[in-house]
Amino acid sequence: THVSGIIAATRNNGMGIDGIADNVRIMVVRAVPDGDERDKDVANAIIYAVDNGAKVINMSFGKYWTPNKDYVDAAIKYAQSKDVLLVHAAGNDGKNKDVEDSYPTRKLNNKEVAPNWIEVGASSSSKSSKTLIADFSNYGATSVDFFAPGVDIYSTVPDYSYENASGTSMASPAVAGVAAMIRSYFPELTAVQVREVLMATTTKYNKKVVAPNGEKLKMTELCITGGFVNAANAVNYLLEKK
Repeated sequence: THVSGIIAATRNNGMGIDGIADNVRIMVVRAVPDGDERDKDVANAIIYAVDNGAKVINMSFGKYWTPNKDYVDAAIKYAQSKDVLLVHAAGNDGKNKDVEDSYPTRKLNNKEVAPNWIEVGASSSSKSSKTLIADFSNYGATSVDFFAPGVDIYSTVPDYSYENASGTSMASPAVAGVAAMIRSYFPELTAVQVREVLMATTTKYNKKVVAPNGEKLKMTELCITGGFVNAANAVNYLLEKK
């Protein structure tokens, strides 16, 4: 519920929060039982969502062991063949994904790379380089695309209430919401093109930041783009191209 609200809570009704996208519908798919997600469940959930009309799939889960990776890889390729964008939370263990990846991953068969995949780390609202990157967020200069807000995110919870929550599970739907908004207003774009637009329009941060491992690093050492998702930049970029 918290993740869904970040994407699609009713806007401009004077209640709680405004979701990022105002022209979307949420398809809730419970892929993960209590405990670790099973690879076949993850694969079946992706396939189910694709077959039932999803254009953007948010995945706020991850693990470090994948006994049936081939099933998940096949589902990711199926989503690609149907022009569906996959947005995945990088994980909350403060690890370098270039060294130790989490699953599911866009690396298929350990050689192909799914082009319809966005990997998202978590940032805070802080203006300080010391706390700009969430200390729990996974990162990776070649494995995480960019960062999005994931600390103390206020959103919907059951029983008509609202709460703060933190995690890359909050950052991922922030990006999924932006992607859904773009796919809604620019339907001619493919999933791969939406990713390319978001990658090209991130807000860069040129100072060094304190990484989750405690080191002072450049943003380009923490993610591919060296920046943060920016919905306004993405929309303006597309309007200028029109």
